[in-house]
Amino acid sequence: MRQLEQLNFDNTFARLPANFFSSINPTPLARPYLVSFNPDAARLIDLALTEAERDEFALCFTGNRLLPGSEPLAMLYAGHQFGQYVQQLGDGRAILLGEIKNKLGQSWDVQLKGAGPTPYSRNGDGRAVLRSSIREYLCSEAMHGLGIPTSRALCIVGSDEEVYREAVESAAVVTRLAPSCVRFGSFEVFYYRKQYEQITQLADYVIAKHFPHLLNTEQKYSVFLQEVLLSTAHLMAQWQAVGFSHGVMNTDNMSILGLTFDYGPFGFMESYEPGYICNHSDHSGRYAYDQQPQIALWNLSALAQALTPLVPAEQAEEILETYGDIFSEHYVSLMCNKLGIRYAGLEDFALIQPLLEMMQSSKVDYTNLFRNFGNFNTAIDGNNKNLRDQFVDRVAFDEWAAVYRSRLQAEGRQDHERKVAMDKVNPKYILRNYLAQTAISKAEKERDYSEVDRLLNLLAKPFDEQPEMDSYAAPSPEWARHLEVSCSS
Repeated sequence: MRQLEQLNFDNTFARLPANFFSSINPTPLARPYLVSFNPDAARLIDLALTEAERDEFALCFTGNRLLPGSEPLAMLYAGHQFGQYVQQLGDGRAILLGEIKNKLGQSWDVQLKGAGPTPYSRNGDGRAVLRSSIREYLCSEAMHGLGIPTSRALCIVGSDEEVYREAVESAAVVTRLAPSCVRFGSFEVFYYRKQYEQITQLADYVIAKHFPHLLNTEQKYSVFLQEVLLSTAHLMAQWQAVGFSHGVMNTDNMSILGLTFDYGPFGFMESYEPGYICNHSDHSGRYAYDQQPQIALWNLSALAQALTPLVPAEQAEEILETYGDIFSEHYVSLMCNKLGIRYAGLEDFALIQPLLEMMQSSKVDYTNLFRNFGNFNTAIDGNNKNLRDQFVDRVAFDEWAAVYRSRLQAEGRQDHERKVAMDKVNPKYILRNYLAQTAISKAEKERDYSEVDRLLNLLAKPFDEQPEMDSYAAPSPEWARHLEVSCSS
């Protein structure tokens, strides 16, 4: 493991032409202090865990002191925001320190979110607040614990420096790690500027670094688009299966590697509601839970448009047409796994859909119900009262359960064996909004960060029984039922 001064930087993005980014140093943050540190993320960059105990740690991960070998920059990109093209966005409050290559040869972008203004800040202050930093820090690690591709979070560094949002808040910096911070919008900015040479340069860079198996492939750009589509479709299926809503699926928030990226007004759905909107700024419901798969295709179409100098439009259209089947097949497979069905087929959607409709009408807690389905008794006279009582229409549930029982019996798996498998895919713990808000309130009012660390540890193992933490699996209490989050969250 390495000390701060010995991290192995290999800054490949900084070697692209100057019009891909702006070199910019972070703005020093007043009197920074460590709020929380994530040992699992530190191991990704070979950072010794004891380094978090040094005074220099908070200085380095606010940018007050530059790490040796880093080359700070803000990345250029554009994007479609709520369906409207915005010609220049870029990192307005995030600064890429550089890329650290670990002993396994893996490369991790190290990005400070909230490190001060950049040329792309559009008159903003370039800061992040403690509230939003805690939410991103916890959710990126919660998603990792759930097995969903995501950026990671190394630490939060706080400060008493004031930041003005809806109210005065305290500043913070969250250190984000990702294999790449390139977005769909990174290609769009050059397409709409008619800078097609830069599109080729960026595509070649991304392929060489992240898709090297395509280097000698005929029509490599078309296959690249297909692989981005595949990873994005799989990501959407995972989001839907776990009940996660991103909240702001603009093209500048879409990772070229199919990662969950740029956490803002996200939410894990509690009572099953297909039209769940987690972002109170989304007045039209464009990014509602049930719209996410289709919005991802819309965003992929925007990326395909940006790649037309490299991929013929007709070929791109053929690739985009594969999205629906890829998403549906993966989604049904994941949902069947959640129901303990080993050999899934698209015909099983006929079993899944009626269950979801009953869950919606009965306002059943999505996460807890699927966790409890591990206890389903397949005996003809089996007692499933605890499940049955969660539904308003018990008769409808009985009819559905009879079909479900037959489906399980056809596979011949013992109930206890099925439960073990189901508990590995149905989490007991998710980052419910009230849990995050409780941690935020303690941090803001009392400078007590113990709840942040407690949640970090809990959500790292969301499928495990943790009896001492059973209360954290409960649905939101009444006071938290109407918590709202926005793009500033």
